[in-house]
Amino acid sequence: MSEIMERKPAKIILRELQDKIAQDAWDAKLRGEKVGWCASNFPQEITTAMGIHVVYPENMGAAVGAKGGGLRMCQHAEGMGYSSDLCSYARINFAYADLKKCEELEIPFPDFLLCCNNICNCMIKWYENLALELNVPLILIDIPHLDAMECSPDRVKYIRAQFDDAIAQLEEITGKKMDYDKLQSVMEVSQRSSQAWLKAVSYMACEPSPFSGFDIFNNMAVACVGRGTVDAAEAFEALAEDYEALAKEGKSSFKGEEKYRILFEGIACWANLKYTYKALQSRGMNLTASVYGPAFSFLYSNLDELMAAYSYVPNSNCFERELKLRVDDAIANKVDGAVFHMNRSCKHWSGTLYEMERQFREITGVPTVCFDGDQSDPRVFSEAQYDTRVEALMEIMDENKRAKEAKANA
Repeated sequence: MSEIMERKPAKIILRELQDKIAQDAWDAKLRGEKVGWCASNFPQEITTAMGIHVVYPENMGAAVGAKGGGLRMCQHAEGMGYSSDLCSYARINFAYADLKKCEELEIPFPDFLLCCNNICNCMIKWYENLALELNVPLILIDIPHLDAMECSPDRVKYIRAQFDDAIAQLEEITGKKMDYDKLQSVMEVSQRSSQAWLKAVSYMACEPSPFSGFDIFNNMAVACVGRGTVDAAEAFEALAEDYEALAKEGKSSFKGEEKYRILFEGIACWANLKYTYKALQSRGMNLTASVYGPAFSFLYSNLDELMAAYSYVPNSNCFERELKLRVDDAIANKVDGAVFHMNRSCKHWSGTLYEMERQFREITGVPTVCFDGDQSDPRVFSEAQYDTRVEALMEIMDENKRAKEAKANA
């Protein structure tokens, strides 16, 4: 405990590390190094091992949305002719590529693009369009949608061939060579980071949870942008220590009594993050289960397993695997109900959610509600609808609690 008191809170360490990684990319650009824009689930082991700096337009889209700039940037992209049905991260990025400025957050412009489609096929068209508009090369790794519970050897071989080809292309573009001893070291550090992040998140299973589940959304960025660095591993280990200390004392950073525990399904509504949290917190409802934040951990022991790990991210799995992830999480973390975010931007994620919500409810026996929203476009979210759905969930959980108490006293 004394070591914890002598250092900064881990959430501050993570925030400062996120800022440092962003500044390092700007510094590299100023030195004349090649800097890229990268999809969030592209294998970061490649760029980290090669010492190549990349930034993440999805992270920028989330930050701009959270800071209130999502509507302005989305509307600018729509004025350029992009449909409002497109992902709001993509629209924000297209607006930034056109305006060359954004008051909420700016990232260095790319000399190359790194994309993979284990997130969605929108990513391909998004990055193809950027490559055309910005006249920079695009490196794509095709990670097919998983049609089984496990990744087959043929898929691993297919992905590995593209992994090797991406390295060769990056060597040509940047002039930097892959050091495979360094790659092995980065993989080991990435495992350390992933395991520490998962350990930190696992403390949600404690009763009460030592933190608000919305803290996952605030602390997850480094898991995406710096997972293969020792600094990230140490920061997540510190976060796990902080949560462990709170859990041992029966304390929590959650403001108020934890009356009910819920699963929050989907990407956060960054533009409405405070409201979505407060509506739950004010009713004593704490988020104790979510597959979104923990998804930015990749567990493997060798290169072939690394290829499989990038096939297991949300949106790339078969429906049965996706459902099992949520059911297992809900059971392990003892949820009383679930809130499903029908995200207008992420159509691949939301496309199966109504059926997933139905099967999840039948298997777990916990009540569920759905609300309409968007990750960074605030026009889709309705405070009134959200309040109505959360209140309905509260009433059902109250009734379930009374029935359980009556049965126990009978």
